[in-house]
Amino acid sequence: MGFVTTDDNVQIFYKDWGPKDAQPIVFHHGWPLSSDDWDAQMLFFLSRGYRVIAHDRRGHGRSEQVDSGHDIDHYAADALAVVNALDLRNAVHIGHSTGGGEVARYVAVHGEPAGRVARAVLVAAIPPLMLKTDDNPEGTPIGVFDGFRSALAANRAQFFRDVPAGPFYGFNRTGADVYEGVIQNWWRQGMMGSAKAHYDGIKAFSETDQTEDLKRITVPTLVLHGEDDQVVPIAASAEKSVKLLVKGTLKTYPGLSHGMLTINAELLNADILAFIEG
Repeated sequence: MGFVTTDDNVQIFYKDWGPKDAQPIVFHHGWPLSSDDWDAQMLFFLSRGYRVIAHDRRGHGRSEQVDSGHDIDHYAADALAVVNALDLRNAVHIGHSTGGGEVARYVAVHGEPAGRVARAVLVAAIPPLMLKTDDNPEGTPIGVFDGFRSALAANRAQFFRDVPAGPFYGFNRTGADVYEGVIQNWWRQGMMGSAKAHYDGIKAFSETDQTEDLKRITVPTLVLHGEDDQVVPIAASAEKSVKLLVKGTLKTYPGLSHGMLTINAELLNADILAFIEG
C-alpha cells in the first residue's frame, strides 16, 4: 500500500497485493466509496494467483481531499498515474458504477492506446449516460440528481445512511435480507471522503456522456448488471452499453441490486473469473 502523485500533484492512495509477475486486475470503485468496497473481489482473485490493485479516487477514501478535478477525465488520469507508477501491463480493469465510467474513459483514452489493457468489466456501471435527455429518454431526470445534491449538502451523514439502507443494496425491497454491517461499512467509506468531491461527483456520474468511450474500446468487455438496480437503471446503462462495445458481452441478474458485487460476491466473482480465464 502507498501513494502515487498525479500530474496535477494530487496524492492517490492505492493497494497492491499479490505476485508482481502475475496478471494484474485493477479495481475502480463507485461513488462515494473507496477501494475497500472491493474487499471480497480482491481477496478472491488474490487467492487465485492474480495481482490485485485498487486505489481511492481523488477526494475519496484515503486519497487527498483536493477541491478540483472531480470529473471523469481526472478520474481516468488518476487511474493512469497508478498504472504507470506500478508499470501494469496486460491488465484487466474492473469498474463498479462511477468506477465503470472511470474504466471506460481510462481504457478508451489511455489504456488501449498504450497497449496495457487485456480486458474490461463494467459492473452496474454508469455509461453511456445516466441523465434523461431528449436523446436518452430512458435516463434519470435531473431533478433526482438535484435531490442528491440537496440531501448531501444538508446532512451528508444521514444521506449516506439512507442510501445503503434503501435502494443501493435493495434493502428496501419486501423480504430482503438486510445486513447492518454492510450499511455501516458503506457509511464508513463515504464519510472518509470529501463532501466537495462527493458533491461534484454527482455531476460527473450523471451528466457525462461516454458513448464515444464505449465505441473506442476494442478489448473484450463484460457488462454485468442487476435487473433490479434502482440506482443505475439497466435500460439506460448496460442494455445500451453492450450495443456500443466492439466486443461486449452482457450478463444480467434477475432481482439483483446496484450493490450486488458485495452482497452477491460469490456469484459475481465466479462469472468474472470465467470471463478473465475464457
